Amino acid sequence: MSKQYETVIGLEVHVELATKTKIFCGCSTAFGGAPNTHTCPVCTGMPGSLPVLNKQVLEYVIAVGLATNCEISHYSKFDRKNYFYPDNPQNYQISQLYLPICHDGGVEIETEEGKKIVGIHEIHMEEDAGKLVHDDWEDCTMVDYNRSGVPLIEIVSEPDMRSAEEVIAYLEKLRLLIQYLGASDCKLQEGSMRADVNLSIREAGAEKMGTRTEMKNLNSFKAIARAIEGERERQIDLLEEGKEVIQETRRWDDNKEYSYAMRSKEDAQDYRYFPDPDLAPIIVSDELLREIKSKEPEFPTEKMIRYKEEYGIPDYDIEILTNTKHTADLFEETVALGADPKKVSNWLMGETMRLLKENAMEPEAICFSPENLAKLIQLVDSKAINSTVAKEVFQEMFHHDIDPEQYVEEKGLKTVNDQGALRKTIEEVMARNPKSVEDYHNGKTKAIGALVGQTMKAMQGKADPALINQILQELL
Repeated sequence: MSKQYETVIGLEVHVELATKTKIFCGCSTAFGGAPNTHTCPVCTGMPGSLPVLNKQVLEYVIAVGLATNCEISHYSKFDRKNYFYPDNPQNYQISQLYLPICHDGGVEIETEEGKKIVGIHEIHMEEDAGKLVHDDWEDCTMVDYNRSGVPLIEIVSEPDMRSAEEVIAYLEKLRLLIQYLGASDCKLQEGSMRADVNLSIREAGAEKMGTRTEMKNLNSFKAIARAIEGERERQIDLLEEGKEVIQETRRWDDNKEYSYAMRSKEDAQDYRYFPDPDLAPIIVSDELLREIKSKEPEFPTEKMIRYKEEYGIPDYDIEILTNTKHTADLFEETVALGADPKKVSNWLMGETMRLLKENAMEPEAICFSPENLAKLIQLVDSKAINSTVAKEVFQEMFHHDIDPEQYVEEKGLKTVNDQGALRKTIEEVMARNPKSVEDYHNGKTKAIGALVGQTMKAMQGKADPALINQILQELL
């Protein structure tokens, strides 16, 4: 009988904070500037330059700590992690090893297995390194220090997860909390949220942990799930063959669906950590904690309860709408402008989700304004346009955030409500389609559909199908 194995997973999640300036200097953190333009003596590690902590970084990390039920340290410090690498301008990274700002927290996740708490060992602040750019043409490597000094927080979980499904649920929960706090946009594809997976295997029921490997280079939830499955299989195969798992850092290649050894952890580097002499200890007062706690937004769980009571929309809608802060805000702001909650929800759940999927876009990329969505709903409600035209207008609005009223006016898309003109067109359609008229009189009531279709075509789609139906019934 083959052995049963249990997977044990812990995560180190790096999140880039949404501050305008870097962690220890006033340089911009904007993404995509020309190389080495967002730099100064501090973030390029010039001798004699002094770092000063950005207060917004401290407020964000405390907010994340509170949202993940952590203890906040009233006294914490920065340490220097010493290592030489070309993208690391000072030859050390400022981080927090001995006294991190947040510790002993946890978040609740829900999977098909049920609910469970994933423990958070600690959250600490640190600075990002620069970026190496290899030029194959010149066969040289260049360094861009724009990213060096960008503020990061590292969220270190306990080894509490047992499957890829639990890992994804945990990451989605973290992403949602952090986005709602406005502390980061958590875009995996842009690297503002990165996860390293520590994974080991042990026989089911065993107390002792197996040897773990760490996997890097994971920039999507799908890649993370595939990497976990791949590494689990690899370790089980080794154990089944009587071989040992080596403790090492591995790089996941998502195209080949395989991980490669990067470096062994056996001769783990000694980073010679010591307290940073240039940065004063961080003293967090009860007053600051109260102030940050009072600014907490309404989180998804509370939102879901309120939406049910206030708007009476289905649970499924509520879950999707609150799944990103952007869609929740868009929904609430449109309803606040007087639009019917269910109609707003229908547009966001139907056409919006369809177009997002078609264009492979994230909900954060939605560009149309609540004002324009409210105007579009009003145009349909007042029968100024019919639902077919509304979808055409919405498509333009989705891509270019046009003003629907202006667009309908300019393109002459208003519904023709002139009954005289409509009746005349219907009479002409009936004259051209005697077969359908005859079928209708012979009891084939469905034949009216063909006449409605022909009339809509003659009116270039600018008529109210219900009104056409009503007039047709009279004339037939």
